[in-house]
Amino acid sequence: MIKDFGKYAIMFVVLVLVQVLILNNIQFSGFINPYVYILFILLLPFTIPGYLLLGLSFLLGISIDIFNNTPGIHAGATVLLGFMRPGIARLVSSREIIEKGNTPNMTQLGFASFLKYVVISVLVHHLFLFYAEAFSFRDFFETFLRFILSSIFSIVIILASQFIIFKN
Repeated sequence: MIKDFGKYAIMFVVLVLVQVLILNNIQFSGFINPYVYILFILLLPFTIPGYLLLGLSFLLGISIDIFNNTPGIHAGATVLLGFMRPGIARLVSSREIIEKGNTPNMTQLGFASFLKYVVISVLVHHLFLFYAEAFSFRDFFETFLRFILSSIFSIVIILASQFIIFKN
């Protein structure tokens, strides 16, 4: 992890800037908001210590909160994702891949496992994010529609980025 610090620092900054400057300005009828900044958490090595994973998750979320002027909603969602990521990784990949300390990307996990990993992670993050943002069940179905549409759009963008970056 230490030898790859520069790579992860650049990825952190680039994903935050892409999210804040480009993706936050994409809204289709107020229902689709792609949140791809969580790719940073998803691509951290499997062997990262838990305290560092949660700390980086919080730092990522609070960075987005600062730019969006939201009171900790993204920080809460990213910390939840960081907390659940080891369990999701054990669910979708083999013990050998996790113990080697591989980076969870499409080439290491294979398409099917990576797709499950991304789908579960995005759904966890977005479900918390949208209902914490609404902070009410009054518009339950409208919030649920926003959650589903934004999740689909985010998953497509994350997978497309992986095809572009890790093409063989």
